Amino acid sequence: MGNPYDPYGQQQPGYGGQQQPGYGQPPAQPGYGQPPAQPGYGQQPPAQPGYGQPPAQPGYGQPPAQPGYGQPPAQPGYGQQPAAQPAYGQQPAYQEVHHHHYGSTGQLAEWGSRAGALIIDWLVVGALPGIIYFIGYIMLLNGSGVGALLAFIGFIGIIAGGLWLTYQEGTTGQTIGKRQMGIRLVGAQSGQPIGFGMAFLRRLAHAADSFACYIGYLWPLWDERKQTFADKICNTYVVRG
Repeated sequence: MGNPYDPYGQQQPGYGGQQQPGYGQPPAQPGYGQPPAQPGYGQQPPAQPGYGQPPAQPGYGQPPAQPGYGQPPAQPGYGQQPAAQPAYGQQPAYQEVHHHHYGSTGQLAEWGSRAGALIIDWLVVGALPGIIYFIGYIMLLNGSGVGALLAFIGFIGIIAGGLWLTYQEGTTGQTIGKRQMGIRLVGAQSGQPIGFGMAFLRRLAHAADSFACYIGYLWPLWDERKQTFADKICNTYVVRG
């Protein structure tokens, strides 16, 4: 039977109970100065960080919380320096690295050492064949058949001596003259001897050094890498050691 003191037919909460809102009504909000509802018996309240304790950190493998839209990023703590930013109008600095192999010593040979090595090579290897060729040529001009033979022998001697120098230069990096002057020929990328084939091509490329009054042979005097035209064509250096 309905409660005569409840004209609307709603039950009043008993002792220790809470009044439930009627159908379609929002739950009651705490009034001004009243504390919010506490959890029921046996329920744990939400954990709050203790005094002096940091807030909970994200779990392993989870990224930290990002600032919300319109919020500035976190600033460095007290005593920490912020990351240096480039000044207005300046580009960030990049480290420039040069990869050049200048042999074991890393020092390029001077022009005087190269010229001295060339003179020694042709005095040792080319002097005798050159003299024979010159005598044979003079005799050939005078109509002597022996002169033609001597000129041919001298010419073959010069070619053979040049090939031998090329082989020594390509396989060891040094000819007789270069060994005496303490310099050697190396590849720009490997820093090692370039082999007979490349050394032979470099000999042919010396034709470019002979143009315009042999200016290519003088080019190392002012070139930053002290290269002749043949060195630039074949990508080689002459270095100390």
